[in-house]
Amino acid sequence: MSLATSDSPRVKKFQRKVTLLSAGGTFLDGFDLTVIAVALPLIAQHWDISALEKSLVVSSAIIGSFVGASWLGNLTDRFGRKAMYVIDLLAFVVFAALTAFSQDVWQLIVLRFLLGVGIGADYPISATLVSEFASTKRRGMHSTSLGAMWFVGAVAAYVIGLAVAPLGDWAWRALLLTGAAFALVVFVLRSKLPESPRWLMSKGRTDDARAVLRAITGEEPDDEDLRVVPAPKVRAKVLFSTSLRKRTFFVCGFWFCYATAYYGISMYTPTILAPLANGNRTIIIVGSGCVALLGLTGAIIGMNLVDRWGRRPLIIMSFSGLTAALVVLALAQQPTLVFLVSLFSIAVLFANSGGGILNFVYPTELFPTSVRATGAGLATSVSRIGSILGVLVFPNFVAAWGNNAALWFFAAVGLCGLVICLTLAPETKNKSLEEINIESESSLV
Repeated sequence: MSLATSDSPRVKKFQRKVTLLSAGGTFLDGFDLTVIAVALPLIAQHWDISALEKSLVVSSAIIGSFVGASWLGNLTDRFGRKAMYVIDLLAFVVFAALTAFSQDVWQLIVLRFLLGVGIGADYPISATLVSEFASTKRRGMHSTSLGAMWFVGAVAAYVIGLAVAPLGDWAWRALLLTGAAFALVVFVLRSKLPESPRWLMSKGRTDDARAVLRAITGEEPDDEDLRVVPAPKVRAKVLFSTSLRKRTFFVCGFWFCYATAYYGISMYTPTILAPLANGNRTIIIVGSGCVALLGLTGAIIGMNLVDRWGRRPLIIMSFSGLTAALVVLALAQQPTLVFLVSLFSIAVLFANSGGGILNFVYPTELFPTSVRATGAGLATSVSRIGSILGVLVFPNFVAAWGNNAALWFFAAVGLCGLVICLTLAPETKNKSLEEINIESESSLV
């Protein structure tokens, strides 16, 4: 019985469990990266920090995620999916807890950086494990649900921000500590999952793979289930070989463009809305939360369309809508609060319906087993460069030329993403991972 084709209730239940626990990681990613936008006004008031320190507080976790994605993605291909899948959650638990007790801003920045290492690692690890356990027909929905849970985490950050507001000076510490509590639950549950049979077979550990498949399906696997050829030892540079470089450029390119635009908008939504809300913190959080909620709605829409429409039309529609919304925002000279919330919401709805969820699909589908997590890690690390650029460029553009210039910059980035997708986005719907990668796998032997 093959995991890729099985429709048995037992296998489906297991696949849902893997997806749910992996989505727990992306929920934490969304929560921990967004919660700093909610907490920043309180932190700035508590310590009276400079503009440079504010930007470092916001970007430190993103910089850490760049390190985690580029370093630990490769270790996942070397030492196994499960080992790194559990270990990276320790970073969430430990460093999220420590950030809540930071004694000065520089402690907070360092601890947020270390938390970010775990955040960056979880992208390639979780996405790879889900894709390798999922069935061919439902792989798109399983993988995109990881992206959707990221935005659930982002919405939760705003909801909990409102809930802890009465705590006053302790509110931001309670916010950060909540992330550690969530992470501890996910860590305990993840430790019970098995290793990926595909990874075991790629390492020549057929007997171990057989045992895992037997435990999952309740049946003795046949030779067809164990047909993955042990992969040769390869280096990360193979991602730029003739057979893979277009795929590498595509996944890195579209994710970079999405991350630049999305983080540039989302990390500063509360800051952008503040002048129009007359400093009313509740209005700022509610308005920003509405933007995050529409982003979640877009992710849910995309999750339900990815296996029907296919990957290519979905990502093209996503970048088209994002770019159009940003152009309208850039053209508005004196926007109202309602206008900004509405257009930002439309922008992130379109962005997240494709680019924000297919970053969990394409990187794990387009690279062969031997470099799957490495490729996903590379794409994640490149996207973190985009995130850092978006976070750092926006305030400087606003200071020098105003909001409209910053929005034109992000509209241009969205257009670049659209061009990349029109030119390079492949269609992988209803294809097994082996079918997608048969050409590239053969080139590595």
